[in-house]
Order: sequence, then C-alpha cells, then structure tokens
Amino acid sequence: MDMDKEEELLRGRIYGQDHDDPRRGPQPGRTYAQLVGGPLDGLLLDVTGLTPQEATTGVALETELGRFGAAGRALYDPRPGDPAHWDWSGDTPDTP
Repeated sequence: MDMDKEEELLRGRIYGQDHDDPRRGPQPGRTYAQLVGGPLDGLLLDVTGLTPQEATTGVALETELGRFGAAGRALYDPRPGDPAHWDWSGDTPDTP
C-alpha cells in the first residue's frame, strides 16, 4: 500500500467507536480494514480479533443506517486478494 493511502486510512473513524472517545482513530498494534459501500462506507473495521471464519466469510455489523433501521445489520465481506478492504453485500434484519 502506498504511503498516501495508508495516511488516508489512518485518518478514518473506527466502526463501533464513540465519536467522543479520546483515543479516536486507529491504535498501534491493531489491524484495520476499510468498509466499502453501503451504510458504513469509509469507516474502518478493527479486524484484529476476528476468528478465522469471520476473517474469510465476513461479518454482520449493527447499524441504524441500513435498510432495516435500528433492527438491522450491514453485511461486509473481505475483498478477495485485498484484506485491507471489505465490501458491502447487503443488509439483513437483526436476529436474536
């Protein structure tokens, strides 16, 4: 990844992080992927602690911004050959 793109990612907001968190932004020792498309486009996802299955099959992230409002999740999958980007594949209702 070239330096300009790395710096751009480091300025991003992290999914799930409060806007008033004093440690906003990427933290040293963590691994992040940029969410592409959908309601969470442009946010960074901390993928440091994902299980091997999640790291290859994707995640369903809680969000009020998708098709199902507060009762929904946005689906993001790792981009083949580019683990630094995860692509939106749709929305789903939140299931208990």
